[in-house]
Amino acid sequence: MEFSSSLVLVLVLAVLMLVWWKRNASGLSLPPGPLALPLIGNLPIMDKRAPFKSFMQWSKTYGPVMTVYLGPQRMVVLVGYGTVKEALVDQAEHFTGRAPIPFLIKVLRGYGLAISNGDRWRQLRRFTLTTLRDFGMGRKRMEQWIQEESRHLLESFEETKSTPVDPAFFLSRAVSNVICSLVFGQRFDYEDKNFLHLLQIISRLVRFISSPQGQLYNVFPKLMQLLPGRHHAMFKEIEVIKAFVLKKIKEHEQNLDFGDQKDFIDCFLIKLKQEKHNPDTEFHKDNMLGTVLNLFIAGTETTSTTLRYALMLLIKHPHIQAIFIWCIIIIFIWCIVVFYCYYLAHNY
Repeated sequence: MEFSSSLVLVLVLAVLMLVWWKRNASGLSLPPGPLALPLIGNLPIMDKRAPFKSFMQWSKTYGPVMTVYLGPQRMVVLVGYGTVKEALVDQAEHFTGRAPIPFLIKVLRGYGLAISNGDRWRQLRRFTLTTLRDFGMGRKRMEQWIQEESRHLLESFEETKSTPVDPAFFLSRAVSNVICSLVFGQRFDYEDKNFLHLLQIISRLVRFISSPQGQLYNVFPKLMQLLPGRHHAMFKEIEVIKAFVLKKIKEHEQNLDFGDQKDFIDCFLIKLKQEKHNPDTEFHKDNMLGTVLNLFIAGTETTSTTLRYALMLLIKHPHIQAIFIWCIIIIFIWCIVVFYCYYLAHNY
C-alpha cells in the first residue's frame, strides 16, 4: 500500500515537472515575474478579490511589464498609465487581438464584437461605429436623448426625499435606457418589471465575472464545468437576456422598413439581407445576437460604473465638487449672455 502511494506521488510530481519544463522551454523571451508553481501558477499568492493590488505590488519588484501565471495560463501584465498608453495607444495595431475568455465564449460561442478577432472584428467594429454615429452617438441627437433621460433620472432622485440611497441602480436604469434607444429604438419605464429584472441580471453577471469563482472559471473552464457552483445559475440567467433580445429582433423583422431604419437592429437586419448571398459575410443572426448583447450588457455596465466612480470622487474631494458646480454656473451664465446678445442682434 505504501509503495503504491509513493508511486502515485512520484508520477504526479513527474507530470507537474513535465508541464513546468514544457512551459519554460517555449523559447519565448518573457518579462520577469513572480515565481509560479506548476498548474496553479501565481494564484496562491494573488489577492483573489482585487488582483490589481497584487499586480501593483509585484510591479515594484519586477517593473511595469511582467509575466504572471493564472493557473496554467500565461499573461503579460502592464502596470501604470505610461506603459498601458505606449502599448494600447502608441502601438495599437500590434495589440488589437483579444485573448480568449472562456466564460464569454461559452455565452456567445465566439460571436459578436466584444470577443472576436481578425476580419470578423474589423467588419463588425466598422459597421457598429458607423451605425451608432448615424443614430447620433457623439452628436446633437444623442445629446437630446441623454438630456431627456437625465430629467427622468432627476425625478427619480427627487422621489427619495433626500434620504441616503445607493445610486447604482438609478444610474443603470438611465444609462441602459439611452443604450436601448440606440439599439432597440425605445426606452423603458423605470417601473417596468421586465426591464428591472434584466438590469438585476446584468448586475449579478458583472459581480460574478469579477468574483474569485468567475476568475477560476476563466482559468479552469473544463474543470469548473464539471463542478457545481454559481456559474451554472449565471448561464441560465443569461438565457433570459438572450430570449429578450431575440424577441426584440423578431419584432423588428416583422416591422422592418427598408426606407425607415429606426435603430441598430433595423440596420443590422438590412445589412444581413443585403449580404445573404455572400458566403464570407459576418452579418448573420449569431453575430447580430452577440453584438446586441455586447452593446446592451457592456454598454450599460461600463458607463454606469464610470458615472458612479465620478460621483464617488466628487464626494471624496469636496473642493473638486465646488469647482465642478462653479463651472456649470459659469457655462449657464455664458449661455444666457449669448442668447441675450443673439436676441438684441435680431431685434435691433
